Amino acid sequence: MIELEKLSKVFIQKDGVKVKAVNEVSLTVAEGEICVFLGPSGCGKSTTLKMINRLIKPTSGRVLLNGEETTDIDEVTLRRRIGYVIQQVGLFPNMTIEENITVVPRLLGWDKKRCRERATELMAMVALDPKLYLKRYPRELSGGQQQRIGVIRALAADPPVLLMDEPFGAVDPINRESIQNEFFMMQRQLNKTVIMVSHDIDEAIKLGDKIAIFRAGKLVQIDHPDTLLARPKDEFVGSFVGQDATLKRLLLVRAGDAATTSATVRDDSTLATAFGLMDENDYRYVTVTDVDNHAMGFVSRRDARGAQGACSEKLKPFPVSATPDENLRVVLSKMYKHSTSWMPVIDHDSSYLGEVTQDSIADYLSSGRTRVK
Repeated sequence: MIELEKLSKVFIQKDGVKVKAVNEVSLTVAEGEICVFLGPSGCGKSTTLKMINRLIKPTSGRVLLNGEETTDIDEVTLRRRIGYVIQQVGLFPNMTIEENITVVPRLLGWDKKRCRERATELMAMVALDPKLYLKRYPRELSGGQQQRIGVIRALAADPPVLLMDEPFGAVDPINRESIQNEFFMMQRQLNKTVIMVSHDIDEAIKLGDKIAIFRAGKLVQIDHPDTLLARPKDEFVGSFVGQDATLKRLLLVRAGDAATTSATVRDDSTLATAFGLMDENDYRYVTVTDVDNHAMGFVSRRDARGAQGACSEKLKPFPVSATPDENLRVVLSKMYKHSTSWMPVIDHDSSYLGEVTQDSIADYLSSGRTRVK
């Protein structure tokens, strides 16, 4: 969807000194992806964003939308294809919220009914009641509410691309998390292609499908967040993502990624068979499944030792379980809450997929393996 080819920008200062703000940046953002530009102040990330939007003219290089150079796209069409959100929100104080949201659609000639329907639809996406807020003015809204309006205003004409320059930076931490969650759910529903400038590594990890790290105008590394945290390209990237990079990865890696496949027994297997399996593999317990591989519970080594009968007679329910999509931070929280070192990973149809343990989590995080998506 978006491709940058050796994009550069040189500014000439008043004393005639040339400053290379952006230095031959090349990257591709696929359709439906969120790419977060990250780096210290003055590293060129906002300048790069503005060149994509043609608010700043590149010194050299190309910007392509779906293979078409932006220099070949007329201004009206470009604004229709690209939505733009900034930290300062920039709502027009003399316009109602509905009028603010529908600025671009009205310029494109949409009728009143269509504009009202679009505004109502978008307000619902950010948990603001259209009946209560559409006729209000920006001054009657909180900062967090205004920021929500700023985001959905950029989506009003349904552009396929959304550029966001630190859109949540001025919002307090509680509202910021709420708006981030709403934006993430909205993005997955609308499948927009998003490039976002941020200064917050945690925000980038939470929202980004990929993160691009900038330094002194150059693109240092672009990768999936988990790859970036696990394998920083150099010392600068490593210091930027922080010393707690492994802990940050807990939010990205899923239970299904860190699960191990363990031997199971059927509910009609004998307890002697179960004990033999545990003895052979040094297990303290064994998961019991039915003929369709649905997880039923577990049998402990103590209960199976010297016992007669079938596993179903000594079956215990799992104290807690994980779904394959739950992140490891949630998994570990469950483990500590229930004072256990393991839990089965069970799919939504009750199928047994394996188990995740404190050891398997540690092994995964130290193995060099990373999530790609």
